[in-house]
Amino acid sequence: MNDFDAAKKLMKDWKGDSYLYGDGVLDRIGPVVAKTAKKIALIYTEYPGVDAYVERIRKNLAAAGVKDISVIVGAAANAPREDLLRIADELKASGAEMVVSFGGGSTIDAAKAAEALRTLGGGVDEYFGTGLVTAKAKAAGKTLKPHMAIQTAAGTGAHLTKYSNITDYTSGQKKLIVDDAIVPRFPVFDFEVTHSAPVSLTSDGALDGIAHILEVLFGLVGKPNYGKVAELARPGIKLILDYLPRVIADPRDARGREALCLATDLGGYAIMIGGTNGPHLTSFSLVDILSHGRACALMNPYYLVFFAPAIMEPLRLVAEVYRDAGYLQGDPSKMNAKELGTATAEAMFAFAKRINFPTRLTEVKGFTQGHIDRALVAAKDPQLKMKLENMPVPLTAEMVDEYMGPILTAARDGNLSLIKNV
Repeated sequence: MNDFDAAKKLMKDWKGDSYLYGDGVLDRIGPVVAKTAKKIALIYTEYPGVDAYVERIRKNLAAAGVKDISVIVGAAANAPREDLLRIADELKASGAEMVVSFGGGSTIDAAKAAEALRTLGGGVDEYFGTGLVTAKAKAAGKTLKPHMAIQTAAGTGAHLTKYSNITDYTSGQKKLIVDDAIVPRFPVFDFEVTHSAPVSLTSDGALDGIAHILEVLFGLVGKPNYGKVAELARPGIKLILDYLPRVIADPRDARGREALCLATDLGGYAIMIGGTNGPHLTSFSLVDILSHGRACALMNPYYLVFFAPAIMEPLRLVAEVYRDAGYLQGDPSKMNAKELGTATAEAMFAFAKRINFPTRLTEVKGFTQGHIDRALVAAKDPQLKMKLENMPVPLTAEMVDEYMGPILTAARDGNLSLIKNV
């Protein structure tokens, strides 16, 4: 079974017939919506060419009998808090029976959180953490309105997952809602929509997909669901390593676009099985200088070296994938933890350089020591403690400075030898 077939089988096993994906599926959403609601809110991301898609969606819905549509502009990159509050107010005014979001992770995440605020009230801060939307809904005897999330970019897997990332630009910090109640009931991904995506967005999303798989895989060592993530890791990572350079060279490469969509969906699958950890946590503090996917891609090799002694089985799997893709030399089965961690990190650096990604923080415009200081403070925030707990080498807030500090310093200088293992 090739990587494409393996990815499709895994998605079928997970989502069955509930997930509408592939080329041209945007024209099939009308009947799905019509069975659920007649009054909807369409929340969409503004970008060049989007008006044609919005009109296409409206016509498709109207043909199915859904004509009462409130149109709401979605969120800017990283789902700023201000956009979330505006969307929640407009959503409340719409009286919509169903939410349809069309955009990348930021707009879909904002739509998830906006529906929670619209239905349950309160401020967004009370939902940051795990399971707090479900708890309030249960206490209030309410349920969120159904959500059709139409993904437009391969990367976050937001259309498939229980996560909503919201950014407070005043503090320069991103925070996270994690809750099964916000999983979109009707996920949709028309791969053709991604064909016009800019190379930078495509690359960022692809590396976010790798980060999802890596972090969950490493965090599940010795746990019941490890085998499932190990099964999806190989095709998920390999499709990106093989096809991202092709798409960068030719953005209209349909086969390459399909590969990236399937692979990043597997990343979405991974984060529904287990959680991300250190690299994602640090990325939340780099939001003002790096896109999310780029920040995760930069940080993953450094955390990998820190985790190496505790993740030898999955690390060998990952090393073999990078070796098979031509980025790692030597036999992973014969390397000790330090050798394997270093070799795999260097293979990740090699791939990053091929696609013109930074490999150290000092290569990033706007980086200062203040970003490291902010990341260390954020890691101690109780609302983000799930990231520390999900690490294969779990840390407490009291251990952050001693062990995470050297990881961030290593990432600043591009020096793996500065990392201190527990």
